[in-house]
Amino acid sequence: MNIPEFKDKKLFDLAFTHRSALNESKNINESNERLEFLGDSILSFIVSSYIYEEYKRKMEGELTNLRSVLTNTDTLYETAKKLNLGKHLMLSKGEEEGGGRESKTILANTYEALLGALFVDQGLDRARKFVFETILESINEIVEMQGLKDPKSHLQEIFQEEYKVSPRYEILKEEGPDHSKIYTSGVYLNEKLIATGAGKSKQEAEKKAAQNALAELKQISPS
Repeated sequence: MNIPEFKDKKLFDLAFTHRSALNESKNINESNERLEFLGDSILSFIVSSYIYEEYKRKMEGELTNLRSVLTNTDTLYETAKKLNLGKHLMLSKGEEEGGGRESKTILANTYEALLGALFVDQGLDRARKFVFETILESINEIVEMQGLKDPKSHLQEIFQEEYKVSPRYEILKEEGPDHSKIYTSGVYLNEKLIATGAGKSKQEAEKKAAQNALAELKQISPS
């Protein structure tokens, strides 16, 4: 698994320019955030169109869950690590010392930025080939590792069946600057906190909290 060659070297460099680098170099006046925004949409489109064609018997909800697994932070982070994207990042000294090159959020965002840059540099077909080689070829492996059923829906079913109530989610903490916030969500059974989870969006934090709650409930009642 390799990083694609770029026609425009400046575009390649921009894809790896973290916002923190703007504070320490007068020669850098733009970060990769716009490319990340573009790459996020392109990734969703490429994955959606692929699974729509490949899984003709799956209904909308199943396709949505599959797309979520293939495009979530965990998948992008693992893919970014395999591509060794961290070594190319341009970071501030503080971000570097804080472990930015190994940060799950930064690496996942960098994958999206790289995809956006590749689209601008070489077009949709090349972007599609990159996504296929780095993610879509490994669908079975990714699904086996993460599971396919949406964890919030699964937890909802368990709570309704076992306790006749719905899980309640609450954002417990927000950390980091506006452009790179990390949210921590708690999931409650009535007033009891069952588990917490963190993510770069409130929805992702809730999903992670649900995953952790499912793991906790499994330990309590393995059957």
